[in-house]
Amino acid sequence: MLVSAKDMLNKAKAGHYAVGQFNINNLEWTKAVLLTAQELNSPVILGVSEGAGKYMCGYKTVVGMVNGILEELNITVPVALHLDHGSYEGALKCIEAGFSSVMFDGSHYPIDENIAKTTDLVKICNQKGISLEAEVGSIGGEEDGVVGAGEVADPKECKAIADLGVTMLAAGIGNIHGKYPANWTGLSFDTLDEIQKLTEDMPLVLHGGTGIPEDMIKKAVSLGVAKINVNTECQLSFAAATRKYIEEGKDLTGKGFDPRKLLAPGFEAIKATVKEKMELFGSVGKA
Repeated sequence: MLVSAKDMLNKAKAGHYAVGQFNINNLEWTKAVLLTAQELNSPVILGVSEGAGKYMCGYKTVVGMVNGILEELNITVPVALHLDHGSYEGALKCIEAGFSSVMFDGSHYPIDENIAKTTDLVKICNQKGISLEAEVGSIGGEEDGVVGAGEVADPKECKAIADLGVTMLAAGIGNIHGKYPANWTGLSFDTLDEIQKLTEDMPLVLHGGTGIPEDMIKKAVSLGVAKINVNTECQLSFAAATRKYIEEGKDLTGKGFDPRKLLAPGFEAIKATVKEKMELFGSVGKA
């Protein structure tokens, strides 16, 4: 069954490792992530953006698919189903649909409005036992139409949001979605360290995990990051493996491609990517 991300992230923060959030876009992605988590005995968070939720026919469909896979494949590791970069309205819809975790991205609002909307969601999530992620300082790049310039968050604003009782906090420290440009200056570890000191035991979240050098990932974890999001790297590996399969002209039967065979290389590519990241984050064997 789906669980809140609270316990897994508190354990990760205390144990100095991070739980991976891997965004899902269809059945193959979901199955690949869950099988890999089970094989590695790792807790995992399935991320769903509002765009991906719409693509998969709605949040209730996503919940039904994930719950069905958990049962049919006998997945026993802790799994949270999490709304990624959600609006206030989107968070409410996911709570109603049966998500076990939601993110409210209020970083584009003035801090007072971010606090007000987050306060409302804290009350609702606490009543239902759902974990809640908040954001301060927008994450750079673009993901499903959510655009940010890679801001560095104000540590005092981070503390103000953390003190509301959220489960986890995403703070902009120069990280971006998508590929990192050649002129990227890296993560602001001074900012991360100050945020960690002010928010104390609060699990911190690093968005834009694709493309960040391994040494930066490890340092971020040492400074309180307990959840790292990966999406673009899975997209790239899935697309490359599928494209290669098509270009090699395999499985030409005269009736077109068998979709199950067509998507199999991409499925294996995502499994490999998830395994690599779980090992880097240190979550293997932590379920």
